[in-house]
Amino acid sequence: MSSTAMGVSLSVSSRIRRGGGGELDVERVLVTASPTTLKLNQTRRVVAGRFLRMKKRFHGTVAITKAEVDDGEEKRTSRNMRVGLICGGPSAERGISLNSVRSVLDHIQGNGISVSCYYIDPNLNAYAISSAQVYSNTPADFDFKLESLAQAFASLSELAEHLVSAVDIVFPVIHGRFGEDGGIQQELLESHNIPFVGTGSGECRRAFDKYEASLALKEHGFMSVPNYLVQGTEVDESEIAQWFTDNQLDLEVGKVVVKPANSGSSIGVKVAFGVKDSIKKATELILEGIDKRVVVEAFIENAYEFTAIVLDVGSASDCHPVVLLPSEVELKFHGSGDTKENAIFDYRRKYLPTQQVTYHTPPRFPIHVIKSIREEASLLFKKLSLRDFARFDGWYLTPTSNLASSASQTLTRSGDIIFTDINLISGMEQTSLFFQQASKVGFSHSNILRTIIYRASSRYPKLSWYNYDESSRGSTTMETPGDVQKVFVLFGGDTSERQVSVISGTNIWMNLQRFGDLKVTPYLLSSSLSNSMGAFPDKTESDLDNREVWLLPYSVVLRHTVEEVLAACMEAIDPDRARFTSLLQQQVKEDLMDALKNQSWFAGFDITDEVPMRFSLKDWIKLAKESEATVFLSAHGGIGEDGTMQALLEDEEVPYTGSGVHASRICMDKAMASKALSHLSEFGVQTISNEVKRTDDIIHESIPDIWDELITKFKCLTLCVKPARDGCSTGVARLCSSEDLAVYVQALRDCLPRIPANSFSKTHGMIEMPNPTPELLIFEPFIETDEVIVSSKSSEKLSWKGSRRWVEITVGVIGKHGSMRSLSPSLTVKESGDILSLEEKFQVYIIGGTGINLTPPPTTIMSKEALERCKRGIELIAKTLGLEGFSRIDAFVHVETGDVMAIEVNTVPGMTPSTVLIQQALAEQPPMYPPQFFRTLLNLAAQRVK
Repeated sequence: MSSTAMGVSLSVSSRIRRGGGGELDVERVLVTASPTTLKLNQTRRVVAGRFLRMKKRFHGTVAITKAEVDDGEEKRTSRNMRVGLICGGPSAERGISLNSVRSVLDHIQGNGISVSCYYIDPNLNAYAISSAQVYSNTPADFDFKLESLAQAFASLSELAEHLVSAVDIVFPVIHGRFGEDGGIQQELLESHNIPFVGTGSGECRRAFDKYEASLALKEHGFMSVPNYLVQGTEVDESEIAQWFTDNQLDLEVGKVVVKPANSGSSIGVKVAFGVKDSIKKATELILEGIDKRVVVEAFIENAYEFTAIVLDVGSASDCHPVVLLPSEVELKFHGSGDTKENAIFDYRRKYLPTQQVTYHTPPRFPIHVIKSIREEASLLFKKLSLRDFARFDGWYLTPTSNLASSASQTLTRSGDIIFTDINLISGMEQTSLFFQQASKVGFSHSNILRTIIYRASSRYPKLSWYNYDESSRGSTTMETPGDVQKVFVLFGGDTSERQVSVISGTNIWMNLQRFGDLKVTPYLLSSSLSNSMGAFPDKTESDLDNREVWLLPYSVVLRHTVEEVLAACMEAIDPDRARFTSLLQQQVKEDLMDALKNQSWFAGFDITDEVPMRFSLKDWIKLAKESEATVFLSAHGGIGEDGTMQALLEDEEVPYTGSGVHASRICMDKAMASKALSHLSEFGVQTISNEVKRTDDIIHESIPDIWDELITKFKCLTLCVKPARDGCSTGVARLCSSEDLAVYVQALRDCLPRIPANSFSKTHGMIEMPNPTPELLIFEPFIETDEVIVSSKSSEKLSWKGSRRWVEITVGVIGKHGSMRSLSPSLTVKESGDILSLEEKFQVYIIGGTGINLTPPPTTIMSKEALERCKRGIELIAKTLGLEGFSRIDAFVHVETGDVMAIEVNTVPGMTPSTVLIQQALAEQPPMYPPQFFRTLLNLAAQRVK
């Protein structure tokens, strides 16, 4: 990320008007929306009324691209099933919902299914949204742009009336409250007889409430965790103390879990110790408004956590649940930051890439235990009258588990399996456990989602018209004539950006494999030997000889970290483990086929769980050459971005995406890149003064002396520090004193993976640190500007009150060498702190979501003339540095002159599903959706070779 941070004062209402004169440029919005954006199906009279309301709001332009309306009758392809996806909701899981709906949309659209998207905001206001909207990188970004890319409904009832005629079936993708508690099912769908995917309202209501679900478990003879329900802030201490005593928990330090009764995915879950701490934390949850009902339950220790997806493969009213291969959840703890307070599978660990969690699919349990989990989960699914699919979380209790004695209670079910949470709408992000478990038994993303939709539709006689022939049940592959081209997608490595690289590479792989004329294979670059030993990485031939590249099967790609992918590879090639997995896979497939073989819409399993293959780096490059493959580079930082990999590929004449050797080397070294641009000031391109120092020298020198030297040189009191040769946002910090510098240096000395939030004198978020320790550091003056503020309640007009005239932007450049073209820049709006963190920049499964990007910057801040001059400056930077293919440039821009101050250039930028670069591609004319965007970058690689 940026070497320095700049801010502006920005006041925005939730009703946005943009474009010339500060009003909304709706024409631009219209052309960036999907052709299937808002398939409104009202009569001409109703539509005309909507047009008038929207005309008043948008000053004469209507944000509907293509209303398929003809006297109330939709002109639809006879075989297309119209699916309505509804996302959002009022819970804190809204960000996960946006990730899930994007994934679902990507994998069901096409070949017999057309999709419309809808959104319900935290206040239960309903909108029809364009498919482009779901590619917003954060919930805040999504909300900010809502009015410009959506049409509001007057009420939920109006949305329901619209859905009755606009879609054939609804797929709710709302996690938590109003999605899994029966709210949307009862208030919106059942009340209007709208077919929908998933469980009915009454069953949702009881299964979602953690306390009510525990009672239901007991009723049906299943074991449950001992718990106590807190309602309201007036807690009877003697009563909860008695509960502690009854369950043999120490009144002072007895370990329990405190969690909201009606929140999903570990939201608000805390560990407490003793009666008083339990009451305190339960009361906090209630006062924070998270829930009015809080459950205190015994902490399960010396047991093994698991999660299992249940798939209903019955037909019509017949329920036939089959449990896929469960996953074991293994928590790992590293360093002093992992305390007993953290010893829980919390929301952050569930949704962000972290080395603190590893998943094993199938679990490393005895085979009879896995069989028991599958049988018990299947029976529970039926007992609770659930439908279509669900995810059950639970524990395998060993004889030493603290709840083992509870198994002696009179039970009709197994005593060593205990279910704790029932998820009615499982998370469906791209690499979620939902897809991971499905892929292990032969389902691709598209296949499992379509299976669920088709199964749900079989319940509704009015959908019997749907023709489940070969074309309608196909995948979302885009058939393209011509010979098959091989593509090797490479990601991973050992830099601090390696986890972002995994998500980027997975996203690229999934999007490109939608083209029928491409054979796309994912590969993981493993760590170097020197890095695993904690030494400075080098690029010697010996070091490169130790590098390995793994060919990854479909299911192995769907992991969250490099370490987890490698662990899955090692498990897969272990003969005993492979036989164990194969046996379980066969059992699950047989169970599935017993029901699916008679379903007209099931086309069979479409992927196989192959064995990973390991190559030396040199052998892998030879394989790419022999296969005549193009390498799509997605290994951020290190040898993937510094010219090393580029040189190795060029030596063997293997085409690859991105910039060449020379440009890659220059851009990876931030000081060198700055020097290369230093002569462009007369053309409106400026650079920031900097000082490069050896890390080893700083560690052994006087910190106060170094600080005095730097602030004297730069004539400023605040500095920015960052690694000289590492990727964006890693190790970037604002320093306001020699004490801050001392904290930073100590973190380097201790090889900390991250610096905790608020460790410096100026408030900041968590800072990911480079690994291994960087050899060189860059110090620069920190440029003070006004804070960026986004208000949803102030004026209805976008205004900017910044006294300083510089703002921060990020922009993609695309094209051939010497003729790179700037995409539309995005104005970076930071919600907290001075520097965007790695999380904020890439939003890798971000749990709450921060940051807003305005693409392009509003004319109330930057004129069109200044914007065009800015783009010319960006293109000059690209030409001067010799960029080609695609890169991302971070810079400051002067809002009046359009002058550009370069921060850094990333030649292998992040390509996660939520990167702002996708938004910039969508702003092109015509819009480039992710598959076309990545295909364009691939084509540029081939053109360069020619």
